[in-house]
Amino acid sequence: MSITLSPGIVAAPELANVLPPVRARGKVGMFIYRYPTIAIGGVLLALILFIAFAAPWLWTVDPTALAPAKRTRAPSALYWFGTDMLGRDIYSRTLYGTRVSLEVGFAVAAVSSITGMFIGVCAGFIRLLDTIIMRVMDGLMSIPSILLAIALMALIGASVQNVVIAISVSEIPRVARLVRGVVLSLREQAYVEAAIASGTKIPKIIFKHILPNTLAPIIVQATFICASAMLAEATLSFIGAGTPPTIPSWGNIMAEGRALWQVKPFIVFFPAVFLSVTVLAVNLLGDGLRDALDPRLAKRL
Repeated sequence: MSITLSPGIVAAPELANVLPPVRARGKVGMFIYRYPTIAIGGVLLALILFIAFAAPWLWTVDPTALAPAKRTRAPSALYWFGTDMLGRDIYSRTLYGTRVSLEVGFAVAAVSSITGMFIGVCAGFIRLLDTIIMRVMDGLMSIPSILLAIALMALIGASVQNVVIAISVSEIPRVARLVRGVVLSLREQAYVEAAIASGTKIPKIIFKHILPNTLAPIIVQATFICASAMLAEATLSFIGAGTPPTIPSWGNIMAEGRALWQVKPFIVFFPAVFLSVTVLAVNLLGDGLRDALDPRLAKRL
């Protein structure tokens, strides 16, 4: 049906609205829609962090308390995850083990990222140091990470702090090489060359132009280092080269239960599930941050 506006002028007929109504999304909904891996990984990691901090109030007991008369009890209403061969409550030991894994993961990520960033910036921006530093980093990277960590633990002894040091030494070269590659590309940019030509001092160039542009890849790499460090700590503890047996860590719990795996699998199963979920959460968060911080990989609506 047409509508006559004035003599000689006729409006076009109205078209039927065949498109579905647009549903408005809030900021939170839009963020989850664009970056679901960050949302899922963040929620899982937040849950693990809550368990670590609230472990004493989540119906746990002393994770080191021995009760030989109650050893190898199956999961029940009294012992949710069962007991180990010394009668210790596996539920309490698993929840307290969350603290050890998160402490090692976050500490290794922080130490290796900061140290590797400093080394990578020096190697990438100061040509005289590039060859020397990178050959040292290549030498460290030629040694398998777990073997290097085992060798360092044999030298410095078993403790949580030493585990952090041993794993960090094997992760620093990877961060340094990543940062060096980023710095080499940034050094050729026009604004950096202009700053050099104008007589700007090197420290100011590094802190004002170089470091801010290296933060995104370092943050993403730090998440993967955190997950790798948790696995490395569990591996070292599993083979007896990590945290002392008196400390309830997931690797120690699985190491103590491997002899009874075929008859009492729950001793190993529950800490293994917690380790897998934590590593999955950190990796999902890292994948999402990579998509969010890299415009070439970002998802578009």
